[in-house]
Amino acid sequence: MPYTMDKSLIQLAREGDRKSIARCISLIENEAEGCETIISSMPIQSNVPLMGITGPPGAGKSTLVDALVESYVAEGKKVAVLCVDPSSPLNQGALLGDRIRMNRWYDNPAVYIRSLATRGSLGGLHPATKHIASFLKGCGFDLVLLETVGVGQSEVEIARLADVCVLVLVPEAGDEIQFMKAGLMEVADIFVVNKSDRPGASFFASQLKKMTHSAAGNIAPATVLATVANNGKGIDQLKESIATFLNNKKQHNGRNDP
Repeated sequence: MPYTMDKSLIQLAREGDRKSIARCISLIENEAEGCETIISSMPIQSNVPLMGITGPPGAGKSTLVDALVESYVAEGKKVAVLCVDPSSPLNQGALLGDRIRMNRWYDNPAVYIRSLATRGSLGGLHPATKHIASFLKGCGFDLVLLETVGVGQSEVEIARLADVCVLVLVPEAGDEIQFMKAGLMEVADIFVVNKSDRPGASFFASQLKKMTHSAAGNIAPATVLATVANNGKGIDQLKESIATFLNNKKQHNGRNDP
């Protein structure tokens, strides 16, 4: 049976009803009849930040997101999480495994998690991610976390969409030439060296700091932090860096307003 849309469904979603939010997202995701009404009816919530989390496979992005969610919920905040998983090139399906990795939040009223498949998009995001993220901003959440499938030369759309982009790496991530080829220096606002309890993490972080200073030129270099997401180490520092970046960005944009 196809989904239907009416004003009560949108109103319930605005009030935070999980089933209504899920139905509205499905309509937007599938470009079903009524999705334009949902998109146009949602108020613009510029005060709700969209935080992008990206990085190569195996860097621990989902574990880092889980740790951030735990910390924000402990502060009494409501968090929405969008997890984008790669689609199969054969059948366009996706495992959507982030739902499994963050299953402890399913029954928590302060957290809403939705997985999306890229459906073959080369930008590392679902084609409707922008509309879905904007929709979630109007559903009573304090922040929206967006985790992508990975990052590379063609997977930098998150940098254009998110208010702050966090790039998660591990000590074995590669040398300077590989980073520059991937274009990662232009993508991230904050670099996180996750699994920093591994050998070589300190050296890798110091090299990364040198690279960010070199690439920054006359502007402030990106922040480089070390975390061990599975035990919460460095998560508070990451949150502080995110808050500082967003505050500085808001002040800068305010000065540029007419």
